[in-house]
Amino acid sequence: MKLNEIAQALDIKCDSDIEITSLNTLKDSNEHELTFLENKKYVHDLSATKAAAVFVKEEFSNQVPQGTIALVCKEPYIALAKASKFFAPNLIETEGNEAIIGENTNILPNVYIGKDTIIGKDCTIMAGAFIGDNVKIGDNTVIYPNVTVYRDCQVGSDCIIHAGTVIGSDGFGFANNNGKYVKIYQNGNVLIGNDVEIGSNTSIDRAAFKSTIIEDGVRIDNLVHIGHNCKLGRGTILTGQVGLSGSTILNQYVIMGGQSATAGHLEIAPFTTIAARGGVTKSITTPKKFWAGFPLMEHRAWLKLQGKIAMLLKK
Repeated sequence: MKLNEIAQALDIKCDSDIEITSLNTLKDSNEHELTFLENKKYVHDLSATKAAAVFVKEEFSNQVPQGTIALVCKEPYIALAKASKFFAPNLIETEGNEAIIGENTNILPNVYIGKDTIIGKDCTIMAGAFIGDNVKIGDNTVIYPNVTVYRDCQVGSDCIIHAGTVIGSDGFGFANNNGKYVKIYQNGNVLIGNDVEIGSNTSIDRAAFKSTIIEDGVRIDNLVHIGHNCKLGRGTILTGQVGLSGSTILNQYVIMGGQSATAGHLEIAPFTTIAARGGVTKSITTPKKFWAGFPLMEHRAWLKLQGKIAMLLKK
């Protein structure tokens, strides 16, 4: 869309007719994208943004860099939410190329495959699966019954996705506009690498912008939830009922025990282990450590604490 058309729809003053192709973050935007600044803790990213335009409050408008257009508004987050709808793709494509299916791939009955989708060779897609538009699936991948792969997502080769799992459902994004929740359309996708196994009834949310990323060799158990824009490094293991809030980064070979969870926008160092029911509320920067409890502490300290509590109960 043209920028002045977006601005007019949102009742913001702007005369520029430059083409806007998508929305993105302050850090990642390019000269054809639109971004926003709501929280002042990210103001240091504003001066370095390469975005074509930015939704911004009046108090920060003088910090918008040269070459980026300031769209001054009272609530940038609300403006972004409303603008996101303009860039949402069609739910179902009615026009496009029929799917390309590789040799020796077995598609069982009652499978839906969307337009412009490519499925590699030697795959098995079991009954009841939904494979959306513009999906790419590599070679030798097994999709069990009733798996859903939303549009634009990618699954690598040698993967196994068990029954009932959903790849690419919407991330949980809403802006509160005076008590009314405005949906932030999730216009990114999910990228899954090679040699990944995902258990049953797991949900991996698509990104608001860009991609939720699952790198090669990851193992995910049943009933796991991975929020939008998360990134799981190579060889990560998530066991049953783990929950990752949006924009969590797990570096390579992180292990998380059952019912452990993270707050959003944090990073966990490589080779970290989180014990069952551990709650991660801030980034872990030192690799190869074992953590437990809530509030989180090193596992050995947590064991000592539990011992002292047990002694108190005996008195």
